[in-house]
Amino acid sequence: MKRGVVLLNMGGASSLDEVPLFLKNMFNDPLILRIPFAPLRRMLAAFITWRRAEGSKSNYRLIGGRSPLLAHTRQLAKKIEAGSDFRCFIAMRYTPPFADEAAREIAQSDLDELILLPLYPQYSSTTTQSSIEDFGAALKHAGFDRPVRLIERFYDHPTFNHAIVEQIEQALEGEHPKDYALIFSAHGLPQSVIDSGDPYQKECEAHVAILKKQLALASLNFGRTELAYQSKVGPMKWIEPSLDEMLETLLEAGYKRVLIYPLAFTIDNLETDFELAIEYREAAMKMGFEAYRVARCPNDSDRFARALIELSSAAELKGPYA
Repeated sequence: MKRGVVLLNMGGASSLDEVPLFLKNMFNDPLILRIPFAPLRRMLAAFITWRRAEGSKSNYRLIGGRSPLLAHTRQLAKKIEAGSDFRCFIAMRYTPPFADEAAREIAQSDLDELILLPLYPQYSSTTTQSSIEDFGAALKHAGFDRPVRLIERFYDHPTFNHAIVEQIEQALEGEHPKDYALIFSAHGLPQSVIDSGDPYQKECEAHVAILKKQLALASLNFGRTELAYQSKVGPMKWIEPSLDEMLETLLEAGYKRVLIYPLAFTIDNLETDFELAIEYREAAMKMGFEAYRVARCPNDSDRFARALIELSSAAELKGPYA
């Protein structure tokens, strides 16, 4: 049987020229900017893009002028193909390569079945659902009618969590974990999204509970382990605690050393390389922290590639996606 797996992600600007495209497409997504009247959503998306593009470009310049997400994903796809019988494809939600390009190639292939694998560990309508619906529509338009399997979450997968523990241990660089507070930082969401039934926050909490056990088994006993949320934008209420608040809480409790792990990301991007590694680092040092470390995402690590192969091999059959 010939099988394919599609790695789905939000995408990131691969050049400064792609920054407006990323912003425009993201804020045009009805699962991100939840305005049912499409013309109004498009107008607001255009305004947000105009307002935020230059600031976002400045942030990208500080990490080399591009997101590392696509390069890591391509390397990850190569490792999956090298370690399995899967053909691996890539599709991003807001920047190239888009879903329609991969879907056309898949529809013209001799694959017997396909696995859709969004690279988001916890399920959210804003990420997992958005990517699956986008790719499902592209498959339908391309005429693909063979069986499709879906992977909707994998935060509880043992090999994946082993990969996370490895990244955390590497970030310590030999220092004693008891000297550090560990914060699992997840991308925030408006409280209204969670109140509507989105399971993301509960799955983040469940994921942290699993990782605490895994860290203990690896004898990585931190002084304190917490969950917080980053990337709040706009005046609406977002899920809490925010990363800013958590840093202040830890400092007040006497912790001067902190290690951040980006819980909701599997591939490094602007939110990890700029927001966590630069912006929050500056804030933490101004607060009075003596040490501030950010662990890398699993990216294209061998362990993460193995986890995705295991997940794809065990994926449930959902039938032709429509």
